[in-house]
Amino acid sequence: MRAIVEIAANSLDSALAAEQGGADRIELCAALELGGLTPSAGLIAQVRERVRIPVYVLIRPRAGDFVYSESELGTMLRDVAQCAALGCDGVVIGALDENGAVDKRGCGELIAGAAKLGVTFHRAFDMARDLSVALEDVIALGCERVLTSGGESDALQGAAAIKALVAQANDRICVMAGAGVDASNVASIRATTGAAEFHASAKRQLASRMSAHAREHLGMSAGEWRSDVEQIKAIVAALR
Repeated sequence: MRAIVEIAANSLDSALAAEQGGADRIELCAALELGGLTPSAGLIAQVRERVRIPVYVLIRPRAGDFVYSESELGTMLRDVAQCAALGCDGVVIGALDENGAVDKRGCGELIAGAAKLGVTFHRAFDMARDLSVALEDVIALGCERVLTSGGESDALQGAAAIKALVAQANDRICVMAGAGVDASNVASIRATTGAAEFHASAKRQLASRMSAHAREHLGMSAGEWRSDVEQIKAIVAALR
């Protein structure tokens, strides 16, 4: 089975780099340094207009945990509707309850709002109390894939758990390996887990374009993070 590479892109330039590098799909987000947040409607529209590969948009209203209030859920539902209106291919969602179980009601509302869009359950999954139970809940919700590091800090450390999840899924859902995935380890992760889809940011920090007199002590003078074409090409090549 041909491996699929998804790139977490945080800008139009990153999305274009993902496509140029040979990625199969984009997870569009903002604030990668916070684990990813929902991008602006303007960015979503730009990427949808300029990029030909599938675009899934991260629906996450804030950093922190994945237990959401009714008002936050309302925001997420509006973001899902915006993605549908802008012609996106799918959305990336995830919510848990206070006990570490999948929030089936909240997620169900988001999936209903997504209608014909594809749905990925994101790494909120890795925060679940019991990954095996959570996988069955995500399958029952009708998600097409789940992104996971096997409950560990990265997919390489969690490879054994990912393998078990792939076996449990038994083709009922795609288990996508992500977190810390790069060209040096993706082939090993694939061989160990049996996963067919892989998620990476493949990012590098660019040098700041601000002049030398920038006030570095204010913490706003560093260059941006951007998906890197060569890193993406190397990941793709490692899987071929």
